Amino acid sequence: MVYAFLIHTLRAPKAEEGLCRVLYSCFFGAENSPYDPRPRGPERDRLLRKEQILATARQVESMWQLQQQACGRPAMDLQSQSSDEPVPLQEAPCGAFRLAAGDPFQEPRTVVWLAVLSLGFTLVLDAHENLLLAEGTLRLLARLLLDHLRLLVPGANFLLRADRIEGILARFLPHGQLLFLNDQFVQGLEKEFSAAWPR
Repeated sequence: MVYAFLIHTLRAPKAEEGLCRVLYSCFFGAENSPYDPRPRGPERDRLLRKEQILATARQVESMWQLQQQACGRPAMDLQSQSSDEPVPLQEAPCGAFRLAAGDPFQEPRTVVWLAVLSLGFTLVLDAHENLLLAEGTLRLLARLLLDHLRLLVPGANFLLRADRIEGILARFLPHGQLLFLNDQFVQGLEKEFSAAWPR
């Protein structure tokens, strides 16, 4: 099962300015620890989730930067590609890594990420989840979000499009469940989404 989905910024390797920012996050489950003696409340849970997601986004950004440097790719201008040009998602850098219990989540988790220009798309999964299915789902979600919401257009406001992001997640990642989808079923879900949310 998917525990969380997030969209965040990526900075070029050796970039001095700015920090990694989480632009959108969605949780599909709650972490319950019977060993935590501190009182729990909605505000404390919200702050804990915010810290966990930011720590995960920073780790993804570090992994992406290391991958860029190891491959010898130059620190290109991430905004140089026109938003009208198609983004080749099959060539987009991706990866996966494990998080030990307590770092930052209470249970062990697996993180699968995809980097598209200056955006990172990330799934936080249960440790035993199918990684190939997770990567395929993440590539599908990234394509749908980029196509339908035009996220790479300068000035794109994620806050105004959160309902559309949630609509895509509800259809293609219902309640955090990874689905085995064939092309025909995906096309049907895309038509359903397009009818409900015209561009």
